[in-house]
Amino acid sequence: MCGVETMDGQRLDARLVITADGRRSVLRGKADLPLQNIGAPMDVFWFRIDKPQGYGGDVFGTVQAGRFMVMIDRRDYYQCAYVFNKGQADAVKAAGLEAFRAGLRSLVPDLSEAFNQISSWDQVKILEVALDRLERWHRPGLLAIGDAAHAMSPIGGVGINVAVQDAVTAANILAGPMARAGDPDPLLEQVYARRIKPVRRMQALQKFAQDRVIAPLLRRTKPIEKPFFALRLLNRMPVLRRIPGRVIGLGFGREAIQSPEIPISSK
Repeated sequence: MCGVETMDGQRLDARLVITADGRRSVLRGKADLPLQNIGAPMDVFWFRIDKPQGYGGDVFGTVQAGRFMVMIDRRDYYQCAYVFNKGQADAVKAAGLEAFRAGLRSLVPDLSEAFNQISSWDQVKILEVALDRLERWHRPGLLAIGDAAHAMSPIGGVGINVAVQDAVTAANILAGPMARAGDPDPLLEQVYARRIKPVRRMQALQKFAQDRVIAPLLRRTKPIEKPFFALRLLNRMPVLRRIPGRVIGLGFGREAIQSPEIPISSK
């Protein structure tokens, strides 16, 4: 019998512990599972600003040499992701809050007044971007899924999609046997085997975007005179927009819930 110990010292026994506690997973670290670090060239400041009346748009990005920002419309506010070179958060903060706001105004002049809402660094949260994956997701009594098994880059916002697919796969493989009081340990490798290829493919796309688009942009010092070739191609051939939309929206290795409704054993 396996289990976990709570912060107050209480032990909770279980036949299987599933760790889904994110890229800084405590259980993943304690289990000493082998980790492959793929790397990421950027970090992100997350913050929100209230939308000015009459201003709108679902999602839009704005780009300058060395930095860019993505803004997600949440009806009455924008969720903003300010992207900068990895490890430079302290330097950005050291330049001061007014310099930060000035940089935002230069990126989105139309929202100059709105950026005055940022009055403290407490309103700005850092996301230390990671792209990695475990080379083995399990050991006896333990299975890692989601970001605990594979930290995804924020590119495309696919992390939650991939994590849900992990959970569905785990349920399809484990729910029936465990409901019949079976031993889950021999089945854990099946979860890994079914999910690792879709994860590798999605991370390969994210690394391609990091290496070919984001890293060169963050290193750039000269003004950007025209959009990247890929963006120009999508603009000229709208039908191609369906391809990244489908990949981002649906991902790879999609699964439907197939776990049977079996009464839980009392054993």
